[in-house]
Amino acid sequence: MDLLALTDFVTVARHGGFGRASRASGRPKATLSRRVAELETSLGLRLFERGARMLKLTEEGRALHERAGALLTELDETATAIASGGSKPQGRLRISAPLLFTQMAMGKLAAGFALKYPKVRLEVTTEDRPVDMVEEGYDLVIRVNPDPDESLVGRAFLRDELIIASAPGLVNTAGEVVPAVVRGNPGPTRSWTMTTSVGSSSLKFDPVLTLSSMTMVRDAVLMGVGAACLPLSLASQDLETGRLFRWGNVEGSETVLWALYPSRRLLSAKVSAFLDYLKQAFPSGTAEELAAYMEK
Repeated sequence: MDLLALTDFVTVARHGGFGRASRASGRPKATLSRRVAELETSLGLRLFERGARMLKLTEEGRALHERAGALLTELDETATAIASGGSKPQGRLRISAPLLFTQMAMGKLAAGFALKYPKVRLEVTTEDRPVDMVEEGYDLVIRVNPDPDESLVGRAFLRDELIIASAPGLVNTAGEVVPAVVRGNPGPTRSWTMTTSVGSSSLKFDPVLTLSSMTMVRDAVLMGVGAACLPLSLASQDLETGRLFRWGNVEGSETVLWALYPSRRLLSAKVSAFLDYLKQAFPSGTAEELAAYMEK
């Protein structure tokens, strides 16, 4: 297989068209078109569906792009590492992370990493949705309780849980409906299963305030609007100072943060460096450790 033709195919697939690929790579549009056509002929497969105004990968083209893109990236990074005299972290590092984690810790993490590895150009995007790492060009993603994915490997680096808490003035009276601050649509089930040292119970609530982020929920709870489910890491400092009172834990609410990356035989130096930096920042991986990191 012609490696240059394969590279041109990946470039066209990544940019979604011959024109955009030509402008991004500096290679003539006609050359890219010819190379892709030659690759299709050699494979006996149609890799793109060509419309009047659009270019779309076929099923076979999508499969080839996913595998070839990862392999070519690995080859390029290996060549770069050899040329630079070893596995020195350098180049662009794109990371996708969930909203709450970015609000709590990612700014400090990114700044510290940038100072330690000045040759790495770190880019962090906030995404709660499951991104496609290959299609969207990410080197690493951070996700909460991710579904199994055979194309990705990763490491768990933080564990958290949800608690039910309120400002000290709000009383939990047995059998009464509790005013609550919720994130997003609470759905038809207006109750939490709460566990304490004496067992578990159902706590009915009335969503008097609906907000779009956990930090907003915590701020509203501190004002005494109602009770809420909050990550222990987010509430930990307020629990210690007495600004929040912990009613109990939400049953079965453990959350695990994973750092995920494509399953490759060789892991790039920049990704390895960031994984090591996460481990140094959170050696125990507890919710209290994340809370303490925020206060440093």
